[in-house]
Amino acid sequence: MKVYSSIFFDLDRTIWDFDASADDSFNRMFIKYGLEELGVPSLVVFREHYERHNDLLWSWYRKGEILKEVLNIKRFEMTLADFGISDTLIAVGMSEDYVTVNPEKAFLFPGAIESLEYLSQKYPLHLITNGFQEVQEQKFRIARLYLYFKTVTTSEEAGIKKPEPGIFNFAMEKANCTAEDSIYIGDDLAVDVTGALNVGMDQAFFNEKGIRHKEKVTFEIKCLTELMEIF
Repeated sequence: MKVYSSIFFDLDRTIWDFDASADDSFNRMFIKYGLEELGVPSLVVFREHYERHNDLLWSWYRKGEILKEVLNIKRFEMTLADFGISDTLIAVGMSEDYVTVNPEKAFLFPGAIESLEYLSQKYPLHLITNGFQEVQEQKFRIARLYLYFKTVTTSEEAGIKKPEPGIFNFAMEKANCTAEDSIYIGDDLAVDVTGALNVGMDQAFFNEKGIRHKEKVTFEIKCLTELMEIF
């Protein structure tokens, strides 16, 4: 097997179980803001509408077409509007709660700490994330992930987002390594795998949900502990 000198990770939906964390946050907000009393049929329906708007706004954010402050509030404004709720205070409140409540508890994928402990003893570990800097820093503190990573690169720090090559080059310069001797581990084919591929870096696709695809990846795993078998 090829010998690597550095391993890069994504954070959300790779190490941090973003969906479980979001479920917890939305459950609390749905009750706090009395959304059922305001005419929202159920939390499930609210989340379906939210995810649709959030995905669209994030696609604009990755392209630099909107600011994160706009994304944060607009995704809730648009979702509430779907149910005839026009209340800026609720939208702002939910936006603020979501970025503070979401990372309040550590939601890590099974085997995350075990794998990081193992890998960090053999390789320098680094992280590249498109997530908002203040939120990702809070996740790192709560889950004590700083114990395992040598460097952390956020899109806000780099001034460019995955899958653009610039953020990978920025992170590699910070980590003092090259694409040829590094590998990137992430869950998103379009953002993580394509981004790494575009700079000539090997990839490990974390396919926890077992989605079908036709992409050629260096490695594919369904559980993080499989990394201990590969490396």
